[in-house]
Amino acid sequence: MKKIHLDNLPLGTYGKVDTLNCEGAIRRRLLDLGIVQGTKILPVLKSPSGDPTAFAIRGSLIALRKEDAKLILVTI
Repeated sequence: MKKIHLDNLPLGTYGKVDTLNCEGAIRRRLLDLGIVQGTKILPVLKSPSGDPTAFAIRGSLIALRKEDAKLILVTI
């Protein structure tokens, strides 16, 4: 299994959340969105400018900026 940052996960490829490399308010926000260790996450759509990206997670669609997605390590 390979670990990469969420912002590098190709569209249509599932990843499993491994580690959140952040603290404070941004960590709390990500946890509140359901981005916890072991959760499957799927990038489904990028905006025309490439930022943000929409991710399917736990039955919802959320948008994350590239700077926030870089804080999340996933296993593929």
